[in-house]
Amino acid sequence: METAARSSMDQKALEVECVNITKAFADFIALEGVSIRIKAGTVHALLGENGAGKSTLVKCIMGYYHPDQGGVVVNNHYHNIQSPRDAHALGLGMVYQHFTLIPGMTVMENLVMSRSDIPAVINWQVEQKRLNSFLKKVPLSVELNARVDGLAAGEKQKVEILKQLYLNSRFIVLDEPTSVLTPQEANEILGLVNEMAHQGDITVLLITHKFREVMAYADKVTILRNGRVVGDGDVGDLTSDDMARMMIGDEALVESSDRGTAEAGMVKLKISGLSAESDAGRPAIQDINLELRGGEIVGIAGVSGNGQSELVQVLAGQREAVSGGVSIHDEPYHATRKEMRDHKLFCLPEEPLANACVPDMSVAENMAFRLFDTVDIASNGWWLNRNAFKRTALDLIAQYNVKTPGPEAAIKNLSGGNIQRAVLARELSGDVEILIAANPCFGLDFSAVADIHARIMAARNNGAAVLMVSEDLDELLKLSDRLIVISEGKFVYETLIADADRMTIGHYMAGH
Repeated sequence: METAARSSMDQKALEVECVNITKAFADFIALEGVSIRIKAGTVHALLGENGAGKSTLVKCIMGYYHPDQGGVVVNNHYHNIQSPRDAHALGLGMVYQHFTLIPGMTVMENLVMSRSDIPAVINWQVEQKRLNSFLKKVPLSVELNARVDGLAAGEKQKVEILKQLYLNSRFIVLDEPTSVLTPQEANEILGLVNEMAHQGDITVLLITHKFREVMAYADKVTILRNGRVVGDGDVGDLTSDDMARMMIGDEALVESSDRGTAEAGMVKLKISGLSAESDAGRPAIQDINLELRGGEIVGIAGVSGNGQSELVQVLAGQREAVSGGVSIHDEPYHATRKEMRDHKLFCLPEEPLANACVPDMSVAENMAFRLFDTVDIASNGWWLNRNAFKRTALDLIAQYNVKTPGPEAAIKNLSGGNIQRAVLARELSGDVEILIAANPCFGLDFSAVADIHARIMAARNNGAAVLMVSEDLDELLKLSDRLIVISEGKFVYETLIADADRMTIGHYMAGH
C-alpha cells in the first residue's frame, strides 16, 4: 500500500498561524500572546536572542509543548496538537540544528526507517524503486546507496530536508540549517528551499542568527524579545540594523567592533612545521606554518573536524605536538603556565564551561585562576586572600557586564554568554600580547556576540596578536585582517581580508 509519504509531492505548501500563544514554566513566562502568520509558499525568518522564546514557540507548533493559552491554526483550521506525531500527521516537520541521521546506514535506509509504517519485513528492491520514483519529483539529488557517514555536511543537510519531504511535511522548520556548511553548501541549500517555497511546494520557518541569510532568502521576518513579538514585516522593507535593534532594544545596543587604525607589527608568535595527532592517534594537523603579528587578527576558517581544535589545544598546552614547534618573540614556547604568563598569552577556548572553568566553583574563584598565586591575591605564594580576589572579581563583573547573582554564585549557573564574558574578563583584564580565540561566540545571542567581538577587536587595536578560529565565516570576514583556510589538517589557502572572496574560501573549505 502506498504511504502518504510517497504521494508527498502531490501536496501543497501549508499556511500556519500561531494565535495568541502563551506558555509559562512555573513563574517564568516564555511566551506571552505571540501571534505569527506564516503564509503558504514563503520563507519566514524567526529571529531573537537566546531565551527570546524561539525554541518554545517551535516546540508548541511541533507538539512538544502545549500552550497555556492560544493555539495553532493550519490552513485556516484550528488543531489541538498534542504530540509530534500529531504535528507530523498534519504535514508539519522540522530539520534540527544537529543532524539526526544514523551515520552507519545508507541514505535509503535512513529514509525508510524514518517512517511510522515500516513493515516487519522490508523489501528493499521495492523501496528503492519507490524512492527513485519519489526523487524524480523533488529538486534534491542524492545517492540512495551512499552511507551517511561518508557524505559531506551539505549532502547530509539535503538528506534531512529530503526526509521531511518523504514524510509528507509541507511546513518545515529549519533550525540554524547552515551552521556547519560551507558558503556554497549554505547557498545551495537555502536556494533550494527558497525555490521550493516559491513554487508552492513547501512553507519554511527559518531560524537563523545570520542576517545575510535572512536578507538573501527570506520573504518575511518576525522578531521575538523576552517572549513577545517586537517586530515583523517584509524583509525588503528592513535593514539588518533595523532587525538588530528590534532584537536587543535600543537601550541595549553595545559598542561596535571598531577596526580602528592598528597596523600589523612585529612577529610575536611563530609556528614552524607543527604536526599533532588526534585522540585516535591519526594525523590531525600536518606541517603547519604561521607568523602572527601584533596588531592583527588572523582568522582560521574550515569545516569542523579539520584540525582546528587540535591546533588550539597545542597552543593552549592541552595537546602535545609530534613534530615542529612554536616560538614567541624568538624564544621556544611549550605552553607552560610560566611561559604563558611571561609572554602574556591568553586563551578563549571553545565550550568555555568545559574547557576553561571548574563548573562547581564560584565566579570569583574561576576569575582568579590567572592570579591565585600572585602577590596581590596570595601571601607567600600559597595563602589565598579571599577578600582580594573577591574585590577583583567584582571589578571584572562590572567592567565586562557579567550578569550573575554575585561573585559567590557557581559559574555553571550562568548563561552561556555570561560564562563566556567571565572567561573573557579573566583572559583580557591584563596586558595581552597574544590571544588565541576558538569559536568564542558559538551559541551566544546577538548582544553577547557584539560585546565579545568589540573586546577582541579592542585587544587587536591595542597591539595584541590575535589568532581566531571560528566555524562562522561571517564572523571571520568581519573581524580578521588575514584569513587562512584549514582542510584535512593543512593550511591550504591564505588571503588578506580586503581581497577575500566568499566563494573562493568556500571552495577551499570543501577540500577542492
